[in-house]
Amino acid sequence: MIKFVYLVLLMTCLSQLPCLADENETAKRYWVYLGTYTSESGSQGIYRCILDPATGEVSAPELAAELGSPSFIHISADGQSLYAIGESMEEGGVYSFKLDQKTGKLSDQVTLTSGGATACHISTDQKNQFAVVSNYFGGSYSFFKLKPNGSLESRIAHHAIPVIKIDGADREARGHCGFFDATGTLAFTCDAGQDKVHIYKLNREQGTVTPNDPPYLAMPALSAPRHIHIAPDNSVAFVNGERDMTVNLVKLDVAGNQFEVIQSLSTLREGEKVEAGYSTAECRIHPSGKFVYVSNRGHNTIAAFKYDANVKKLSPVGHITGDIKIPRNFNITPCGQWMLIASQDGGKVGVYKIDTTTGLATETKHSIKIDQCVCIKFLEQ
Repeated sequence: MIKFVYLVLLMTCLSQLPCLADENETAKRYWVYLGTYTSESGSQGIYRCILDPATGEVSAPELAAELGSPSFIHISADGQSLYAIGESMEEGGVYSFKLDQKTGKLSDQVTLTSGGATACHISTDQKNQFAVVSNYFGGSYSFFKLKPNGSLESRIAHHAIPVIKIDGADREARGHCGFFDATGTLAFTCDAGQDKVHIYKLNREQGTVTPNDPPYLAMPALSAPRHIHIAPDNSVAFVNGERDMTVNLVKLDVAGNQFEVIQSLSTLREGEKVEAGYSTAECRIHPSGKFVYVSNRGHNTIAAFKYDANVKKLSPVGHITGDIKIPRNFNITPCGQWMLIASQDGGKVGVYKIDTTTGLATETKHSIKIDQCVCIKFLEQ
């Protein structure tokens, strides 16, 4: 009986170790790549450091690529390429780098232009054959063909959203985010100006991109949909409303070509109202699929929600708090144990330990000192 109790206690302890590798393998470390806003006296481009998943400890950041305001970066599904946009008021730059998974080194490949002002987001499909870039001012989306080695080949489409009247006033589009669905045939793009998620159809063989029918999903009025994240099973997506401080659950029926907002919840605490300076920024799905998170700027928290896939429903869990100042971006390690929160105005990226039972997280003593960090991506070494 004593041996049995000891065995149970031992197994319990082992199960609580963060990112424990299978069998006797050592848990692999993660490269952490950081996109920043650059300045003469501050950050100079894309940085990288190493996170130890056994402890949450992170190394000091080192410059991986000197680049003007790479405010959003993206790593391909195969881990062989890193993409970045250069955010500026002019036509944005779109960059592809060859990524060495062992050394973390980035090698320049190709630079193209985004086709619109203030490029702010880039992502690629799962096969790493196409990319979509969102341009904020003027509200447009550009699509790129990628070469077999992952580098940018050419811009194959540019879709600008015309100004429309809403309640008698002109409303410009604000392209903020775009992702391909799991089939690689549809791209869902957030328009924070006209409260829409525009949908584009990709013909992979011909390399053409056209508006879908229906061409968009209407989001709640004045919500300003900023970012969308699609669940791995392709059945739902989560969209954060930048202006009204909400998380929206969207049902995706790709086969039936039907899309619907089925739930909207506040990212604030019960009884709290949206105040001046408040806005949401990023939306993330926990690797387990059980939790969804949204960052609250001004409120300076990460709102946590439990997701029940069986009934397709979100439920508030609480808020992650700590030394957070304008959390424009945050991310979760693939093992699901650690959350890194970028304080845009706090000069740091904090490391938080996630309780995978409740979905909440607590601040640790570990952090990365870096100026104006606004994007975080992980890659297993």
